[in-house]
Amino acid sequence: MLPKINQTIFIHPASAEGAESGTVTLRSRLADADERALFIEIPLVEETRKLYRAEIGEELRLFYFTADGVRHQFVSKVTGFRKDAVMLVAIRKPDPQEISKDQRRSFLRVEAQLETAIRIGDKIRFTALTEDVGGGGLSFRCERKFPLTPEMKLTGWLLIPYRSGTVSHASFEAEVVRVVPEEPNHLKAMVKFNDIQDSERQKIIRYCFERQLDFRKE
Repeated sequence: MLPKINQTIFIHPASAEGAESGTVTLRSRLADADERALFIEIPLVEETRKLYRAEIGEELRLFYFTADGVRHQFVSKVTGFRKDAVMLVAIRKPDPQEISKDQRRSFLRVEAQLETAIRIGDKIRFTALTEDVGGGGLSFRCERKFPLTPEMKLTGWLLIPYRSGTVSHASFEAEVVRVVPEEPNHLKAMVKFNDIQDSERQKIIRYCFERQLDFRKE
């Protein structure tokens, strides 16, 4: 399955220092496609937020996540550039059989204390702090007085701060998978996203990759 237009794509450039160990990660967006090429925006280096200057003939390893949490990846090369409203990088369009997927990998999940607002039905609303987040779900800690049980449906939004200083919100519909009591009067709820727009999920995935880079620095 090819990535969709406007979908976020992550890139490991084979020529960049540290690419073999995955320490250099670029982020871009698929802007257009034709019979021979995919056109992506000029990539940004996740760690520095600087533009990455790709070269014709450069080999790239690209990966992206579908809505069901499956990571897809393929190897391609830069074939040229196209100037639209912004400059786009043209890469060779892969054949379907060149795209591999890893069913065993779920979304990247990172430890993070983010503010989340939870709503259960029409009457119960509260805020909590997450313990970890990922593109497939999150866990949060709250007071025991809130009647959370497995298979319960809830809606919410997540406050997401990025390294650039900008702040975004991601809304979701989810289901409680597990509830664990914690002392003194709290519980931990693990939830999976049941209904979340791809654009909202990509906000969370971007945050997770930024956090992963921060962890590598420590």
